[in-house]
Amino acid sequence: MKTITLLTISNIFMTFAWYGHLKFKGSPLWKVILISWLIAFVEYCFQVPANRVGHGSFSAAQLKVIQEVITLVVFAVFSIFYLQEGIRWNYIIAFTLIIAASFFMFHKW
Repeated sequence: MKTITLLTISNIFMTFAWYGHLKFKGSPLWKVILISWLIAFVEYCFQVPANRVGHGSFSAAQLKVIQEVITLVVFAVFSIFYLQEGIRWNYIIAFTLIIAASFFMFHKW
C-alpha cells in the first residue's frame, strides 16, 4: 500500500507540473517551465522511493502499469475539476481497456 500511496502523491504533482499551467496561458513560457520543473522535482521525491519500495513486491512492468492506472485516475479527476473539462464516452472506453491491461499484467497464468 505504501507504493500505491507514494505513486498517487507523485502523480498528483506530475499532473500539475505537466498540465497545471494550461489555466495560465498568459504567463511567460520561461516561468511556466521553471515552475513545472520545481513541481516535477517534488514529484520525483515520491516517484523514486515508490519504485524502490515496490520493486520487491512488483516487477518493473507491474509498477509501470500501476503507475499508468493511477495517472489516468488522477488525470481524470484533474481534468474534470481543475480544467473544467468533461469526460466523454471514448475516454471511458480507453480507461476500461487500460484497466483490462492491468488484469492481464497481474493475473497468474
